[in-house]
Amino acid sequence: MARGDAPQDSYHLVGISFFILGLGTLLPWNFFITAIPYFQGRLVGANSTATTLCTNHTGPADTFNFNNWVTLLSQLPLLLFTLLNSFLYQCVPDTVRILGSLLVILLLFALTAALVKVDMSPGPFFSITMASVWFINSFCAVLQGSLFGQLGTMPSTYSTFFLSGQGLAGIFAALAMLMSMASGVDAQTSALGYFITPCVGILMSILCYLSLSHLEFARYYLAKKPSQAQGQELETKAELLQPDEKNGIPNSPQKVALTLDLDTEKEPEEPQQPRKPSVFIVFQKIWLTALCLVLVFTVTLSVFPAITAMVTSSASPGKWSQFFNPICCFLLFNIMDWLGRSLTSYFLWPDEDSRLLPLLVCLRVLFVPLFMLCHVPDRSRLPILFPQDAYFITFMLLFAVSNGYLMSLTMCLAPRQVLPHEREVAGTLMTFFLALGLSCGAALSFLFKALL
Repeated sequence: MARGDAPQDSYHLVGISFFILGLGTLLPWNFFITAIPYFQGRLVGANSTATTLCTNHTGPADTFNFNNWVTLLSQLPLLLFTLLNSFLYQCVPDTVRILGSLLVILLLFALTAALVKVDMSPGPFFSITMASVWFINSFCAVLQGSLFGQLGTMPSTYSTFFLSGQGLAGIFAALAMLMSMASGVDAQTSALGYFITPCVGILMSILCYLSLSHLEFARYYLAKKPSQAQGQELETKAELLQPDEKNGIPNSPQKVALTLDLDTEKEPEEPQQPRKPSVFIVFQKIWLTALCLVLVFTVTLSVFPAITAMVTSSASPGKWSQFFNPICCFLLFNIMDWLGRSLTSYFLWPDEDSRLLPLLVCLRVLFVPLFMLCHVPDRSRLPILFPQDAYFITFMLLFAVSNGYLMSLTMCLAPRQVLPHEREVAGTLMTFFLALGLSCGAALSFLFKALL
């Protein structure tokens, strides 16, 4: 909470700014995976940009394995920069990292939008797109780490604003796709408008960050030095897992990804610890919860979007079949995942001592064969056992809610399994295992697609 002598956040301008910054950090990943039909269309036809956003060209016979590569090359930078962020903050100022990352992301997305108007053979187009994906997500990792570092100096409410923006990025991307498809303009103009949208979002993020230096409330907190500078990086230091005073439930209903209590006014100050907590000892306490987190994201990224984006409607060609995948795959997943994360604001079940959590996490492995047996045309090995659209929609509902809830639950439980002075180390370990799970799932997606 803000101190008594702290200025007020007039009209919640700082909160709104961090909400938009949170939205901007995850727009690149979501806009790339939601536009898979467009990229697949470019890779199927030679020298043509006249492909539609609504035609699903993806299938097991895809020679470029676009779904798999875009997932892997989006998640690997997260894992690598989880480690690199620990060193960057020591030698590169926050402002340089944040504004520099935003500008590079903006330029690379502008390049992606410009390529809509350029006729190019599939090979060079694939190479340029994959390079853009890698560099965009690399700078996104630096950007998120730096912003979380600054949020560590502010009241925990502002981490909630930021995480809420991140939680809505996928929904925003899916709605932008649907609006582009329903606009009625030609395919090229529709795709151009779709990719210009995140450029506008990133530009707004730049303006919001620049405005912080002109807001007294932001200046007051951002001028402070965190009590432990090393603990302020995103994906490297998870100090934003702030427990609620009543029941240990995080304040962030959307993205529970990283909160530890930084507000010293909320709990009594501990005696000085003679030495830093041992990583090995902390890992011994949370290893099962960390393993559950890895498995949650391994299962999710192994089929989403690599397998789920290949599922098509079994209905006859028409409007529903065109809108089926953007609605039932991407929009539905992001809405239900957001709702799943929100559930931990009301209850935490099972608790950290229950063996039900590993059981529930392991049961999610069943989603892999369920999605692989849905209506994916042009398969050569596995049969189609669930051809109706209702099966896929039901599976996606349960898949998305369980992903959001179990991810949020594991991130909530880990700090409760260690002593207060060990929470920083626990958060760091959980963040690393989160990135590890994402990377493992992206790698496994190649195997599952080959089985089709």
